[in-house]
Amino acid sequence: MNTQRSFSGFIVAGAIALVIAAIAAGYWFFTKSPVSLITATSQSGAAIFVSKLAPVTVSLLVNPDRLQSLESSGELSKLKTSLLANSGLDYRQDIQPWLGNEITLAVTTQDIDRDSANGQQPGYLMALATEKPEKSSEFLELLFSKRVLSGATLATEEYNGTKLLYDDAQPKLEPLAGAVVDNFVLLANDVRVLRDGINNVQAPDLNLTSSPQYQKAIAQLPKGAVAVTFFNLPTLARWQGLELPEPIYDSQILALTLNPKGLLAETSFLATSEIAPPSPPLSQPVGALQYIPASAGVVVSGSHLNNLGDSDLGKLWKQAKTAISGSETDVISRLEQPLLAIQKAWGMNLQQDVFNWVQGEYALGIIPRSGKTAPGWVFVVEKQDGFADGIARLDAIASANGLNTNSLSLEQQKVAAWIELIANTKKSEAQNQPSFTVDAKVKGIHTTVGNYEVFTSDLETINEVLTNQDNSLVKNRNFQNSIAEIPAQNQGYVYLNWDKSHNLLERQLPVLKLLEVLGKSFFQQLRSLTFSSYSDDAGTLKGAVFLELNS
Repeated sequence: MNTQRSFSGFIVAGAIALVIAAIAAGYWFFTKSPVSLITATSQSGAAIFVSKLAPVTVSLLVNPDRLQSLESSGELSKLKTSLLANSGLDYRQDIQPWLGNEITLAVTTQDIDRDSANGQQPGYLMALATEKPEKSSEFLELLFSKRVLSGATLATEEYNGTKLLYDDAQPKLEPLAGAVVDNFVLLANDVRVLRDGINNVQAPDLNLTSSPQYQKAIAQLPKGAVAVTFFNLPTLARWQGLELPEPIYDSQILALTLNPKGLLAETSFLATSEIAPPSPPLSQPVGALQYIPASAGVVVSGSHLNNLGDSDLGKLWKQAKTAISGSETDVISRLEQPLLAIQKAWGMNLQQDVFNWVQGEYALGIIPRSGKTAPGWVFVVEKQDGFADGIARLDAIASANGLNTNSLSLEQQKVAAWIELIANTKKSEAQNQPSFTVDAKVKGIHTTVGNYEVFTSDLETINEVLTNQDNSLVKNRNFQNSIAEIPAQNQGYVYLNWDKSHNLLERQLPVLKLLEVLGKSFFQQLRSLTFSSYSDDAGTLKGAVFLELNS
């Protein structure tokens, strides 16, 4: 019988399992089960085993069986089976009798022996809470006995009063080490990781709970989180081979909670110094959203675009670009590609020619068009100081690009259109003389509605804005449900209607197709995603992603 071939693969699979397990609980909403799920704490008890310099720590803070009682599709059972597939163990018989309310996974170090000359070997640690230490000790003995039968050489030692079990590497096996410490079963890919974990408990200033940033991050957590992840961003960047020379944010915490409408992932980025928020918080959705049609697939709204570059969000984006710029991934460039295409097509700089004069509210909507590759778009800005000069600048850019600015009437509304005129010639057979026609191609439209200026890509879109205000996004029930889960005091929203936007997003991020295959059952239930930030601390960027699920 073969045992599991790679402990590092086991850790990675386990990390994925934690995320999917928490998502699996969302199936409760599909079946409308009356069962509620409340966790006793949002803080990991196993954090005492983890170094405060560890790149990543992920914790599931509820017994998986409680999640399984809520889900109806059997996905969690499949995960348990797949994780133990080649171990010779049975979850129900060998683990379930003693497993408690926490499973924590951590990448404890970038390199176990701290010797870069022989390559990097990250340290992995899994901590499973146990309610019956004697039963869990029997589990460890059984696990290692099965590995011995598969060819491993077992070794034991006493370390600071704790019995450690470990074995060596074999062609079909990666090394494994285990111990029962207090109320946790510890598994690692090297006995040195276990020793370090025990040292972290006995020297509290070394472990994660002693980190001021971790304590500050924990204070940001919502009550009842079922899963929590903490990132040490500088060490995480180095582990991934990324450059982060001057990190603005040095840590991040992410918590997943459940409610009757979907899943809420709240996150906090902790800065090394005070960072100004992008604008005063909004107490209600921006008024510009009333001019975004409900047919929009992607919507961004907020205020003070002129301050975006110096804001906490802007600095986070800058840090992400700096970190990834030297890597092999091109995610950032793909995300920026649509904006760069607009700048190139119009011969403008968005920051200088648009963002700098948008001091009030704004809303941008991308509208998919059936049978068309290019979507329509609508951009709404509130009239503020410098507004007239900004409009004049855009008209001048249109003129410099060979477009004519003409005034048209549409539904009794005066609109300004940027039009490209194209002369066509056709020879007349009767008179042997050419005849001429002129085609007018609309490149953009803008008009004033109330205290807002509305820009659109075409006549179809501006007509939808002017004639269907009763069907605007802000009046859409799905949108109202999504933003209801976000604190009222916030800096705006990014809203994705999944059905309408996923094709567009797939073109920019092809990896999304792979994620949809891996999480097919989840994505089939996904209705929308809503992002928002609501920082109230100059040293913290706090935000959330709400995933609305079909009921």
